[in-house]
Amino acid sequence: MTKNSRSFDETSKALLQDPEMAAMYLEEVLESGDIALFKLALRDVAAVRVGSMTKLAKETNLAREALYTSLSKDGNPRLETLTKVLGAAGLRLSVAPISVAVV
Repeated sequence: MTKNSRSFDETSKALLQDPEMAAMYLEEVLESGDIALFKLALRDVAAVRVGSMTKLAKETNLAREALYTSLSKDGNPRLETLTKVLGAAGLRLSVAPISVAVV
């Protein structure tokens, strides 16, 4: 019997290979305000776009253990860590004004 569909994980990984989709995903998670979820989402994006945590550590010049800790739910990554991980994943951090609705 042939498999007609891919699992959610396979589909998610395929989508995150695209840098625009990965950026959109991270931006949506960040907009939710759930920083713990953002760190986990960043870890997922890095895993798909860079590979193993060992490879990410080599590309960022950060200790593998420090990356695991920083990108955990309870981690507290420095801005430098976030920019290095995003850079390794082919993404960057940016700042935009908050849109305020005029009433």
